[in-house]
Amino acid sequence: MKYFPVYLDLDEAPVLIAGGGETALQKLRLLAKTEASIALVAPSFVEEISKRAAASTTIELIHRPFTADDVLGKRLVYAAHDDETLDALVCAAAKDAGVLVNHVDHPSDCDFITPSIVDRAPITVAIGTEGTAPLLAREIKAKLETLLPANYGALGRMAQQIRPLILQSISDGRQRLRLWERLLNGPFRQAVLEDKDEEAGALFNKELDAAAALPTPSDEADSEVPAEKGTVTLLGAG
Repeated sequence: MKYFPVYLDLDEAPVLIAGGGETALQKLRLLAKTEASIALVAPSFVEEISKRAAASTTIELIHRPFTADDVLGKRLVYAAHDDETLDALVCAAAKDAGVLVNHVDHPSDCDFITPSIVDRAPITVAIGTEGTAPLLAREIKAKLETLLPANYGALGRMAQQIRPLILQSISDGRQRLRLWERLLNGPFRQAVLEDKDEEAGALFNKELDAAAALPTPSDEADSEVPAEKGTVTLLGAG
């Protein structure tokens, strides 16, 4: 494994795209799904980039050629001029400044690569081929797109919403796990996927009440004769 897959928090993070053409636009479309603060630097920009910037408070256009200082303080940098000479300058400046850089379609120059993504936010599936076979990544993505419903992310959003209630009501970790299994593999799941919010809420409350009424393993243990306690000896200090 050459590239280690991670999910990077880009909320309000400064990201630079060096370039103003179609390649830069492709990266902007993807990054615009995050909450990153995106700057693009180039003498000119294609129309869609200008429109997106005009409609956004998180996209800044810098109308001039790239300079090495543009990479300072950035979380990520994309070299997207479609000009190998210019993009080599971007890569060199980013590496000198210790900033992660991606040279689009040039894996050997990249500190990181952007995978093909199946977006069901907050659930995302990232598919990478280490830059060797993008067509295979597209094929896998197409298959996953058909397997995962378009509103699959609703399950993730609902799980995020009900998690605090479950933590507050169910103290035992094993009982919480069993409750999650029932919720995400039963009628509650189907109701969420069908946008039946009222039905989903009723099913959740029913499952939560039933789980909360169960005795915890510690309660069951308290009702039995205590077993004789054993001892454990640890040898070593590593």
